[in-house]
Amino acid sequence: MSVCDNYKAVEDKVQKACERAGRARSEVTLIAVSKTKPLSMIEELLPLGVRDFGENKVQELTAKEEALQKDIRWHMIGHLQRNKVKYVVDKACMIHSVDSLRLAQEISREAVKHETMVSILIEVNVAGEESKFGVSPSETEDLVREAAKLPNIQVEGLMTIAPYVEDPEENRPVFRNLRNLSVDIGGKNIDNVNMNVLSMGMTGDYEVAIEEGATHVRVGTGIFGERNYALS
Repeated sequence: MSVCDNYKAVEDKVQKACERAGRARSEVTLIAVSKTKPLSMIEELLPLGVRDFGENKVQELTAKEEALQKDIRWHMIGHLQRNKVKYVVDKACMIHSVDSLRLAQEISREAVKHETMVSILIEVNVAGEESKFGVSPSETEDLVREAAKLPNIQVEGLMTIAPYVEDPEENRPVFRNLRNLSVDIGGKNIDNVNMNVLSMGMTGDYEVAIEEGATHVRVGTGIFGERNYALS
């Protein structure tokens, strides 16, 4: 199947998951995760109106942003090192992976320099996996509060990377816990904080994530096929 066929198949599943959850399709943004994939594959999707793309690496995001049309919304979804922040603050529409106050401070500093506002999500390690980045659920509210005080940053919500599982149902509690955390923090009416975005769910489990309230799902393999990491 072509990339466009794959995208349409994923889009169909997103639509059905929204219907099952009693949600409008417009409530969910499907991010096509194009990491390690060539420009040509991204360009195939543009005639379908696809404009939200996700990248894991700063270098790849900036190179693609430079090469492609300017109405594309680039989402920085990978772990972000502080020394790379300056390259993406004015290129990413949202940074999904803020996992420390030091990183938030660096984003704020660079955003002020670039005279831009940066939308961020706090990355939460809901499942407590040692191999994953993110703050623990118990530390999340403190980080939200501290990040929200920084200039030129807007805290838009939360993100998580759920465990790799064979059965997506196993991740339902992970998504539900992130949703509950988001509702809890949102209810505290913290200045400069929206809890409108829940970035959760990937190729293996995005349908369950949508049923549990995801507003942004990050689908790579399901759209672009398996990655050849030898090339990345």
